Amino acid sequence: MSRFDLIIFDCDGVLVDSEILAAQVEAKLLSDAGYPITAGEIGERFAGMTWRDILLAVEKEAAIPLQAALFDQAYQALGERLKRELQPIEGVRAAVSQLSEPRCVCSNSTEERIDMMLTKVGLIDLFRPNIFSAESLGPDRVKPKPDVFLHGAEKMGAAPKKTLVIEDSVHGITGAKAAGMRVIGFTGGAHTYPSHADRLTDAGAETVIHRMEDLPAVATALLEWSDLD
Repeated sequence: MSRFDLIIFDCDGVLVDSEILAAQVEAKLLSDAGYPITAGEIGERFAGMTWRDILLAVEKEAAIPLQAALFDQAYQALGERLKRELQPIEGVRAAVSQLSEPRCVCSNSTEERIDMMLTKVGLIDLFRPNIFSAESLGPDRVKPKPDVFLHGAEKMGAAPKKTLVIEDSVHGITGAKAAGMRVIGFTGGAHTYPSHADRLTDAGAETVIHRMEDLPAVATALLEWSDLD
């Protein structure tokens, strides 16, 4: 049976359970700044977006001028919580280890943060040095743009149409589909919400899994539903 050229993993919410921590930090900062919002609402409305883009969206919606200092405050506060509390997504090491295809990480997070998080949870050996940050390409090239996915595929020598992406956000799936790649949605992070799977499917995910242990079998099944030859 043919295989995918490449399997791309998002990082936050797919490899590490960081999205809930980010949502809690961001919700507190926004609420303190005069925009009351819960961590759950952050996860549902802004999942997959950079903090910069969240601030811009809030400013536009609420006409509240937000201080530039919020950017650094969030980065520092989240960094401290990640170092103390971050956990891997359950079952991710076993699932990734079962995949025979080349793999890489394509994330909106900075390279420094991705490296720190994967090192913290003991997953860095599965992906280094094949870690690609959209932020490193430029702040105007983050997901939902396809740039980081296309960059990762080029660096790994993979054809986009023969690349599989694992994503937990609408923004991520939108970017992967725009890159011409196939996508599995993932809802196993602590930030998941009732309509999460439906939203990922609507965005273009071919299927959605809630347990990382299901990934190897689902990835194999997707090959049977394609004309990869």
